[in-house]
Amino acid sequence: MEDVKAKVKEIFPKVQELRRDFHSHPELGFEEVRTSKIVAEILESLGLKVQKGIAKTGVVGLLDTGKPGPTVALRADMDALPVRDAKKVAYASKVEGACHACGHDGHTAILLGAAMILSSMKDKFSGKVKFIFQPCEEQLPGGAKPMIEAGVLEDPKVDNIFGLHLWTNYPIGTVGLKSGPLMASPDSFEIEIIGKGGHGSAPHEAVDAIVVASQVVMALQTIVSRSVKPIEPAVVSVGMLKAGYNFNVIADVATISGTVRTYSEEVRNLIQTRIEEIVKGITAAYGADYRIKYTRGYPAVITDEKVTNYAKQIASEVVGGQNVIDAEPVMGGEDFAYYLQKVPGTFAFVGARNEEKGINKPHHHPEFDIDEEALAVGVELMVRYVMENERLKI
Repeated sequence: MEDVKAKVKEIFPKVQELRRDFHSHPELGFEEVRTSKIVAEILESLGLKVQKGIAKTGVVGLLDTGKPGPTVALRADMDALPVRDAKKVAYASKVEGACHACGHDGHTAILLGAAMILSSMKDKFSGKVKFIFQPCEEQLPGGAKPMIEAGVLEDPKVDNIFGLHLWTNYPIGTVGLKSGPLMASPDSFEIEIIGKGGHGSAPHEAVDAIVVASQVVMALQTIVSRSVKPIEPAVVSVGMLKAGYNFNVIADVATISGTVRTYSEEVRNLIQTRIEEIVKGITAAYGADYRIKYTRGYPAVITDEKVTNYAKQIASEVVGGQNVIDAEPVMGGEDFAYYLQKVPGTFAFVGARNEEKGINKPHHHPEFDIDEEALAVGVELMVRYVMENERLKI
């Protein structure tokens, strides 16, 4: 495995160059034309069998060692966010209103680096490797599901899968892993309260949509505290309330928008039902009507215990056991969940924060950046995960 460390060091400048290039030329979900073209060209130059145009802009490279063994999948997401890049760096976004404010540029570069090393060392391990470059993780319906529907986990059938996320919640040189629930289902809702407008001086002749909506907002806060078991993590947040025309006009319509985050389908179903029951009851009491649009996001990310424990062993070899963190579950969503519903796998958080360098902004922040030393950690994690995969008996 010292050979792997040497290879990672050797190719690091190229991985860094790729990351900065992708960062300068961000592309939104299902629009990753330039990015996927570069990815495909590199994979083809490595002699891999390459499929292009999967789920619009997805790319898959297949490495076959010619020796019997597991088929391992590695996944990276390629899309950027509709966020203005406010960083003062040479590699800042050149696209107005688009930015890699979540680290997907690094994920793509890491997976390309892993492909370079594994291709050059295929005589050192057995089996096959699928390099999955996925579009559109950041917005529904996401790219993972159509990639799976297009057969990326078949022919050859994938035995286990590994993905990672550069993570500025954790310091550089650390890796976070956890078996079981890791990331939540990110659902959304929009509630339209339909009242009866009127003059502010004659409220008895109207049905005030703002008053009704206010009651609904407050009642929604009781769902987690009074309807969900205390040991079950859940979030119901109202992020937007729109209503009104003028100071002396009683609003006839109010719109409430928010999000629901859960780990279990049972709790997810319960909260959706309770939202409907609460809105129905309150609007009936005030003589108003309502419409609800509830949109289910990605499933929860539930990692496999055996694969996660194996990945922890790999991570301890890369960064040292003292730097492998028992990851705290987060309420953010991630469509890697769809792969985990199909095959055993796990998902790692690779520490990318460095306070000394001023790299400490949260994900989706206009000044988000990573300590690029995390790229080397990610590449080595992926390479070792594949090369030692025969230790993982599933």
